[in-house]
Amino acid sequence: MILKVKRHLLLTAAAAMTAAAAFSQDGAAGIEEANTQVRSYFEPGTNLMYAIGAVLGLVGAVKVFQKWNAGDQDTGKVAAAWFGSCIFLVVVATVLQSFFGL
Repeated sequence: MILKVKRHLLLTAAAAMTAAAAFSQDGAAGIEEANTQVRSYFEPGTNLMYAIGAVLGLVGAVKVFQKWNAGDQDTGKVAAAWFGSCIFLVVVATVLQSFFGL
């Protein structure tokens, strides 16, 4: 019984290795293809970051305005956090764009 299980596992492993070898490609070609795919998604991803930043900026501005009108004491802290997060999103997108040279 144990011999049968070992043989079955060995045959399964051999079949998996054969299939992997059949579908494998040159390492440099695979890396170049991955590089091309990542670079093709980078600009839309950066634009998405800017869009998310714009929406969060509007939501944060409304939140700060509501706190200001209500006379809350922590309005300055909320405004600083909102402004800092907007600046952070823009800086991250810009730095990533310049880092990858796109």
